[in-house]
Amino acid sequence: MDTIALILSVVGCLNWGLIGLFQFDLVAWLFGGQGALFSRLVYTIVGLAGIWCATFLFRRHAMVEGE
Repeated sequence: MDTIALILSVVGCLNWGLIGLFQFDLVAWLFGGQGALFSRLVYTIVGLAGIWCATFLFRRHAMVEGE
């Protein structure tokens, strides 16, 4: 699960980089626009993956304290 979440987060980061640098939304381009159902699904999944990856910060801290 961690690896999948990390890969999805990288995809999201690359998409945001493209938006910031070139004003090009790759997800919207691939799946029919920002409002398209599949685009919104991809955005949601990537967002959830980012939240999952945020837990890495707390898990790492807990692992250091447990040693």
